[in-house]
Parts: sequence; C-alpha cells; structure tokens
Amino acid sequence: MSHILIVEDEPKIAELIADYLHSNSYTTTHIDHGDQVLPWLEDNRPDLVLLDVMLPGMDGLALCREIRQRSEHIGIIMLTARVEEIDRLLGLEIGADDYICKPFSPREVLARTKALLRRISQITPPDAEDDASCPLVLDHTGWRALANGKDLGLTAIEFQLLSVMMQTPGRIYSREQLMEQMYRDHRIVSERTVDSHIKKLRKKIADVWPDRDIIHSVYGVGYKYSPDE
Repeated sequence: MSHILIVEDEPKIAELIADYLHSNSYTTTHIDHGDQVLPWLEDNRPDLVLLDVMLPGMDGLALCREIRQRSEHIGIIMLTARVEEIDRLLGLEIGADDYICKPFSPREVLARTKALLRRISQITPPDAEDDASCPLVLDHTGWRALANGKDLGLTAIEFQLLSVMMQTPGRIYSREQLMEQMYRDHRIVSERTVDSHIKKLRKKIADVWPDRDIIHSVYGVGYKYSPDE
C-alpha cells in the first residue's frame, strides 16, 4: 500500500485530496507547514509527495530541492496556483516529477499519482540483483539499502546510521559519534534515540536476513557493523 505525503496549508484542499486517496486504498499523512516536512522525513519515507508551492515556513520549491537531494526515488508532484512558476517546474530545475495547476479536481490528482507511482515501480534498483547471493548494497543516490535485491525501506536516519557503520566494518561507534552523524544540526537528543533507531534498523534487516545478525551491540560502548561474525 503506497503512502502519500500531502504538504498543503489549505485544510479543505488537503482533506479533499486525502479522502479521495483513501477511497482508492492509499494511506496519507498531512503536513500544513513547510518547516515540519524535513524533520518528518527523517523518520518516515513516503512513496510520493504532493507538495504545494506556497507554504508557510519553508516554501515548496526549496522543499522539493531538499527532498530530491535525499532521494531520487520519492515521487514529487507540485501543486501550484502561481503561473509564473510553471516554466521552472516544467524545466525540472527543482527536481519535481510532475505538477498540477490549481484549481484541480481530485480525480486528476489521483490519475497523476497513479501514473507516477507506476513509473517509479518500474525503475530497476541500481547494483541490485534478485538472487540470494546479493550482498547488502547502499544506493546513496536514492538513499536506499538493498538486501538480496530487496529495498529495506529505511528512513533517512536509519540509512545514515547504516552508512556510517558500513564505512568501517568492525569499528565500534559510540552513541555520541552516531548522533553526530544523524543530527548535523546539533539538536539535543538522548542516547536512547540512537538505541531506538538501531532497534528499528536491525528489525528491518532481520525481516530479510532472519539468520544473520550484522549489527552488534557492544555493552557499555556502542554499536558496530560486522557481517562476518
């Protein structure tokens, strides 16, 4: 079931889109303020973002650039009532996949959403194979981890954690070192936050490799990536 993030500050429009998507078996999350989007994406990974251009806080154009830098595989459809922005959207200067002009019908939003999700699903993941011998592969362009050719569905934070540890297999990273990599804005978080993310990461790996434990806890110190133990 695909998850759609609706970033729209007009409640009635957002509710109309969400109701229509729900009736077609999609799940949705609604955010109405631009500044809340990137923090949400640290712990969540939608399949597609419906992104309004005019937003309080961080505007939709800047958000689109940031989202695209994080992943090439999240679909982005811009919603705009600003005619002067259309040339920029069509020129793909900001990394959007498509755009819809306001006012629009929810049926059009649904059709564009289905079409884009179909295109995304047909993209073959780079460096991935379908056989069981395929190693754990990090796709830094798309912010994805592939195990046995299967996308683990990691959040941005989980991907960063795994990427850091995989750079030096066997090295023990303290929680403080991992937090420095996870939160470059130096926000204050507890060490339990790291433990929580590691727990979720290990579960996602175990769902694909139930017989392999590749991330190990070192009591009183931290964690290490060691696929050979």
